[in-house]
Amino acid sequence: MALPSLTSVTPSSGPTSGGDILRLAGTGFAARVAVRLGGLRAEVLSVREEAGAAYVDVRTPAHAVGTGDVEVFNLSAEGSPIPGEAAVLPGAYRYLRPRVAKEADLTRLVRTLLRELKRQVPSVVLSGPTMRESRRYSTNVLHEDVVQGPSGAELVRRRPAYTVDLAFTLTVASERTAELFNLMAAVVTFLNRNRWLAMPREAEDASRGTVRWEMDADGEVRTQLGSRDDVRAFTWGLVVRGFDVDSGLPLDLGKAVAGTHLETDSLSGGTS
Repeated sequence: MALPSLTSVTPSSGPTSGGDILRLAGTGFAARVAVRLGGLRAEVLSVREEAGAAYVDVRTPAHAVGTGDVEVFNLSAEGSPIPGEAAVLPGAYRYLRPRVAKEADLTRLVRTLLRELKRQVPSVVLSGPTMRESRRYSTNVLHEDVVQGPSGAELVRRRPAYTVDLAFTLTVASERTAELFNLMAAVVTFLNRNRWLAMPREAEDASRGTVRWEMDADGEVRTQLGSRDDVRAFTWGLVVRGFDVDSGLPLDLGKAVAGTHLETDSLSGGTS
């Protein structure tokens, strides 16, 4: 057998409490392996080969905050490490301190929109959102993947994400008509300049990049130039299109992968 090599670890970070499932990809893995994360032994859930590549699924152990090496050791049939048959990816996994409560994506979106409005348009009040069917970005087509199972190819289906448009209302008020018109012009400028609303995909991991949604005016401007308190105001709709309320749900789950082997206590030095 060729010497093992480790090419990727997915995902590359997780909580210090452990318990996450990682997928290690590489080549040359034996039928039985042992894995260490940051010097601590991980629970091996499965070892398999697909299309010339080898995969190991493991459950992470608890660990202090920080970055650690990911190591894979080939084991003999008796469960002892095979000399010289080990692979390592230095610093490939990062343990993060878990938050007490993760801020929802919808909350982060509203917070991002408010921040941009306050920066570009003074004295504006944001109301909403209400959710309505997204006719531009939603789909009813099931997502299908073909995976290689122990008895051949298997079809895994996933219900599409529930995608909606988020409808907001912008309200601006003033005691002076001229100032109201100036604020109206500021809102128009904001909508023309900001065709997309963007924010980090993960609040605590900038390496995951950004995600953005189309943003546009919604409906007509409604003005109120006379009232009992001599307050002038206008309202205008704002829509953020294509927000996924969920990521979809699996409809068919694949069968358990054959050839699963748990590591033994051979690497007693790394027992947590």
